[in-house]
Amino acid sequence: MPFTSLGLSKEISRAVAERGYTEPTPIQQQAIPAALAGNDVLAGAQTGSGKTAGFTLPILHLLSDKSIKGPSEGRPPIRALILVPTRELAQQVEESIIDYGQHLKLNSMVMIGGVSINPQIQRLRSRVDILVATPGRLLDLSRQGQLKLKEVSRLVLDEADEMLDLGFLPDVEKILSSTP
Repeated sequence: MPFTSLGLSKEISRAVAERGYTEPTPIQQQAIPAALAGNDVLAGAQTGSGKTAGFTLPILHLLSDKSIKGPSEGRPPIRALILVPTRELAQQVEESIIDYGQHLKLNSMVMIGGVSINPQIQRLRSRVDILVATPGRLLDLSRQGQLKLKEVSRLVLDEADEMLDLGFLPDVEKILSSTP
């Protein structure tokens, strides 16, 4: 089964092919059609199995739908939130979004602790369609009134088991209560 049979846009299929991928992995074959259909997906697979593409590709496809109009004025809302437990994973997910979304007009951002907060605040003042964040920094900026998550239509808890093992359950619950 080639990637082109999954129903992804031409732009995304082209980016996937440019990365050298021709066929989806088993997790991608199952997760991508389900996510494109608007279903909730709970998936588990080994490291290196393609889980990140399994959630980033449908998000990119759904958010690039030009028939869905954004607000006519004001800052465009964050439409997808990907929560991750570590800075390293946030940066890896962001790389995938950039690679697979290279032919799309979508903007993403990494929001992590351990780095200066000011550039992140500045970046939030422009368009951010997809936010990849660690729970602590996201809550810091949310408490400061720097971001709102009321327009999020896609939510991913990447490596949720690790987030729970690291004690992020209260933070994740607060974040989830801020989303639709």
